[in-house]
Amino acid sequence: MHVLDKTQMERLEAKAVNSAKTRQPLYAPRKKIFPKRASGSFRRFKWLVMAITLGIYYLMPWLRWDRGPFAPDQAVLIDLANRRFYVFFIEIWPQEFYYVAGLLMMAGIGLFLITSTVGRAWCGYTCPQTVWVDLFLVVERAIEGDRNARMKLNAGRWTPRKLMLRVSKHAIWLVIAAATGGAWILYFADAPTLIGDVFNGTAASVAYVTIAVLTATTYTFGGLMREQVCTYMCPWPRIQAAMLDENSLTVTYNDWRGEPRSRHAKKVQAAGQPVGDCVDCNACVAVCPMGIDIRDGQQLECITCALCLDACDGVMNKLGKERGLISYATLSDYNANMAVATAGGSGPVNPSLVRTADSTFSARLAHFHIRKIFRPRTFFYMGAWTAVGLALISSLLTRDRLEINVLHDRNPQFVTLSDGSIRNGYTVKLLNMIPEPRTIVVTMQGLQGAEMSVVGSDLPAARFFAIAVEPDRLNMLKVFVRQPVDQIRGIAQTFKFRVEDRASFESDEYTATFNAPEIAR
Repeated sequence: MHVLDKTQMERLEAKAVNSAKTRQPLYAPRKKIFPKRASGSFRRFKWLVMAITLGIYYLMPWLRWDRGPFAPDQAVLIDLANRRFYVFFIEIWPQEFYYVAGLLMMAGIGLFLITSTVGRAWCGYTCPQTVWVDLFLVVERAIEGDRNARMKLNAGRWTPRKLMLRVSKHAIWLVIAAATGGAWILYFADAPTLIGDVFNGTAASVAYVTIAVLTATTYTFGGLMREQVCTYMCPWPRIQAAMLDENSLTVTYNDWRGEPRSRHAKKVQAAGQPVGDCVDCNACVAVCPMGIDIRDGQQLECITCALCLDACDGVMNKLGKERGLISYATLSDYNANMAVATAGGSGPVNPSLVRTADSTFSARLAHFHIRKIFRPRTFFYMGAWTAVGLALISSLLTRDRLEINVLHDRNPQFVTLSDGSIRNGYTVKLLNMIPEPRTIVVTMQGLQGAEMSVVGSDLPAARFFAIAVEPDRLNMLKVFVRQPVDQIRGIAQTFKFRVEDRASFESDEYTATFNAPEIAR
């Protein structure tokens, strides 16, 4: 421990693993990172986000939603067997997959919006890789201790104690990974039933394969690879530069007030030399889960988790200095303050230029205001995100839950009956898209003198008929339409099949073609 200026601050022997000044070779062996536990508002916010996201993931399949006796009661269910997607009161059919596409568009635009305003906040707080790494680190700290204890254990020789700690840690990691894979499959079938089948050994083989694959990937990515996934596998660090501009908030080391840094500030000041607020304690390096030194500036590895901000604020509190040596700041504000600290760029950073005689900050310094993030790019992303969302909501509120599709027989296109009348065949598909049984009335509009008959039914030939359709099912009928020869007005006449549920007043129409031979006119 190195004591700084008779305070209780210690200098941590922490060195950036991923340094902006010295890039590691692509195929170099991984250097382990032992992040120290941080405390502060951003760390508490990360705990909250982790609790919410993991709670949603693990508990959502167990929530129930009553849809009546003819539909599953699992709140969120991807029913591949019946080709349905249930989300609480919303039911999505295969032909309505555009809703999923719309949600993916909203997710992409939302990611652009978040990045352009507050940097890689998605990566730092809600990315699954970040959340599971945090969870795995909780287990690691609980078993092996905080940073110094883990480093000592890792460097020490193998003993029964070290073996016991490592086995315990990896065993719990595997349990978490298996629970992650197990929770995933519960979204695709009734959760209580499937979990029983899994433990009884009677589940489908695809369930066990999925659990095994997700267990392996979660354990490997969250426990073994960690920051390497973000650095080498994820494309977003390379894309984010295009999303940021001079008014984007990012975690920034304010070297305009921190430099020149010194471990012995009082001695340097007594010698009449300038000294900044940074005491070079390395607290920001020690807590970084990516193993970088934020004082090197913006780096590809930084996930904007702001744990370095919490660590630095804690040091400033102990030293009696203003918080914010590391803070969320925009590039425009940073450049403006650097211009003040360097006298317009004519010299090195001089701390005396950013403070007044009574040691308060100069009024010339730029400060962040929330209105700075509301700029044309922000409004564009917000407008696009809102437009897609409103379009989806509007479509959901106005969509029909009753549909008809008709397929004309291709061979033969028509048949001449013994009385000279012409008959066309159609495959009529009635879609009842609610979990309740319905009686659907099918009516033929147009095609003068024609009548319908349903193959395999004792319904009399007529211009309309009523038929029962099971809940959440497609009813496919073979329908013949016959028209007397003296009523035919062309070789291709159009008419409509109209379906109606008179109980709910829902209806739908399909325009079909009736074909006839040339001689029939």
